[in-house]
Amino acid sequence: MMIHDITALAGRYKAKKRVGRGLGSGTGKTSARGHKGQKSRSGYSQKRAHEGGQMPYFRRIRKVGFSNFKFTTRFWIVNLRDIMDHPMFAKGGTVDAAAMVKAGLIRDDSRDLKILGDIGDRKLGVKLQISAARVSDSARKLVTDAGGEVKETGTRRDVVRGVDRNSDDRRPKNLGKKLKRGSKSKGKKAVAAAAEGAEAADKPGDKSVEKVGAKAEKSEKSDKPEKPAKAPKGEKPAKGE
Repeated sequence: MMIHDITALAGRYKAKKRVGRGLGSGTGKTSARGHKGQKSRSGYSQKRAHEGGQMPYFRRIRKVGFSNFKFTTRFWIVNLRDIMDHPMFAKGGTVDAAAMVKAGLIRDDSRDLKILGDIGDRKLGVKLQISAARVSDSARKLVTDAGGEVKETGTRRDVVRGVDRNSDDRRPKNLGKKLKRGSKSKGKKAVAAAAEGAEAADKPGDKSVEKVGAKAEKSEKSDKPEKPAKAPKGEKPAKGE
C-alpha cells in the first residue's frame, strides 16, 4: 500500500520547519545559523550577486557586441473580454489609453496600448470606438461587426518607417535610405525609383537636364586625342607615325 492510495490529500502540504526547539531536533540552539557573524544576526540581508566586497562576476566579464533590447517596444495589453466585463464600457464608449487608465485596466500611459480579441464564447453587443497603437485583426473584426470603429495610431517605430496600420497595405513606405544604397540593384523598388527619376528629368525646364547637358559638353571639350601605341622594345617606330 502506498500513501497516495490512502488519500489524495496526503503529502500535499509540507509542515513548516521549526527551528530553535532543542538540541535533539538538529536545528536547535543556534537555529541552523551557526555561531556569531553577520549572517547569524537578525535583520540580515545581502545584495544579490554580492561577493563580500570583491569585484562581482558580472562586472568582471567583458561586455561586447550590440543588443536591441533597450529599443524593444513594450505594450500594455488588454483583452476585449476585460473591456466587456468593466461597468464603464457596459454601454459602449471610447476606448483609449486615458479611458483604460481611468478604468484601472492599465497602470499608466508610459507604454503603447494593444487590444486583443479574446472574448471567449460570448458576442460583442456594444459599439466601441477604439483608438490604440495596435489592435489585433480578430479584435478589429469583432468591433466593426458590432458597429464600432477602430483606429490604430501606430507606435513610434511605425511612424518612422511610414507604416499605415489602418490600411490593407502595412508595408513600410519610408525606404529612401535603402533605395539610395541599392540604386544599382535590379530590385523592383530600385527600378521604380530610377523610372521616376527618369520621368522627372524628361520634363521641360528641368534644371537637372540642363546640368547633365552642361556636363556632357564639358566632357567633350576635355577629351584628348588618343596617343599612338608604343613600339615594342628593340624596334624603332617608323617615320611619320
